[in-house]
Parts: sequence; structure tokens; C-alpha cells
Amino acid sequence: MVEMTRRTAIGTGMAAALLQAAGVTDGIKALLDTKKPLTWVFTGDSITHGASHTLGWRSYPEHLAERIRWEMRRVRDMVINTGISGDRLHRMLPEFEARVGRFQPQIVSVNFGMNDCVAGAEGREVFRKSLGECRERVQALGAQMVLHAPNLIHYPADAARKDLAAYVEIVREFAAMHRLVLVDHYAEWSVPARSQPAHRLLMLLNDGAIHPNQYGHILMAHTTMRALGIFDAQSATGRLFVP
Repeated sequence: MVEMTRRTAIGTGMAAALLQAAGVTDGIKALLDTKKPLTWVFTGDSITHGASHTLGWRSYPEHLAERIRWEMRRVRDMVINTGISGDRLHRMLPEFEARVGRFQPQIVSVNFGMNDCVAGAEGREVFRKSLGECRERVQALGAQMVLHAPNLIHYPADAARKDLAAYVEIVREFAAMHRLVLVDHYAEWSVPARSQPAHRLLMLLNDGAIHPNQYGHILMAHTTMRALGIFDAQSATGRLFVP
């Protein structure tokens, strides 16, 4: 398990470094280099919402808020979570102003796909077009968009989401095409553990279904921090245990 954590950190760190080298995170870095207070909006489905399934533990946006507002001493930054359990991207868009726009954010984190993929192959084009509309609306705000690929799930436990991998590929392709910061939770959760079969690893990170447990949320937070270039292994959030 220690080896898994070490290898995961190295793999994600290298990916984040490549993104930074390519200049994908330059816009966010420029914002963080200023003293101006920033507004961060995290929107998505139940995984971002963080209700119920976290059993009272912090969700990944809450860990990000701790990192940003306390550890980085950006105490006047506002971190807002507008995730709603059960949501899909095309359902969020009509509420974009209420969920995102009214806060006039500088950084918008978008994490959908887990529920969208229930629509199967027939819903892929809707999802792709919705990503395009979302990006346009974030751009219109003058904000930076951070795109998440959902976490891996144990498919036999949820056959309705058997098309998730295809939706993850849509997210990856879209992020690459538009040079967006990609937080690839699916890839991170797919790193093989030498001492743990895949289904056992997932049991350690989720609630037995599709939702990350407290450890899964810590891993998601670490993955996000690395993608944004703000991870610190010596900080309190960076030292949080992941199986």
C-alpha cells in the first residue's frame, strides 16, 4: 500500500509537470501569482456535492479550500461548491448563471460524467456538445476552466454505467483539444497496486458503489492539487493518508 501511494504520487506528479511544461496551467499560475482575491467555483454531481456518501468526512472541494485558503494563505479567496447530487452536465447548463455565473469566478472546476454515462452511446454526443457549451460560458466570464475525468468504478456493481470509460475519453479529448487543465481521476484510480487487486483497491477508495469514501476524496484532492501545481507533500493536506 505504501508502494502504491509512492508510485501514484510519482505518476501524477509527472503528468502535472508535463501539463505545466506545455503551458496549460499558465493562466491559473498567473492568477495565483497575484495578490488579488480569487473566487473558485466547483460544480458537478454528487461526487462534488460531497453529501451523505462522505459520512461526515471532508470532500475533495473542502480539502482544496483548506489548501488554498489556509495553507497557501489566500484567506480572502472564496471556494464555492455548487455540485448537486444526481446531476448531469446538460441539466446544469440551464442553471449555469445560478450555479456559476453569479459568483463571477476566476476559476471554474467542472466534474461531470458519472451520471451522464448512464445514457450510454446515444448520450455521448449530447455530453460532448454540453462540454463545448460549458467551456464557452466559462470563457465568457473570463475564467479559467478545470476539467475533471470521473473516478474509476467497479463495473459489476453498477452495470448501468458500463459506458463510463467512453465518457472519460470524451473528457480527455476535449481537454487536450482546448488546452484545458485536466484532472484525470480515472487514470489515477487505474494505477495498479502490486499488493492489491483492482476490486480491492476500489473498495479502499469508494463507498462500495460509485462514490469516493474519505480516502477517495483525499486522493481526488491530491490529484487536483497536483494538476493545478499547488500540491505540497509536507503540508497538512499533502500528508493526509491514502491507501
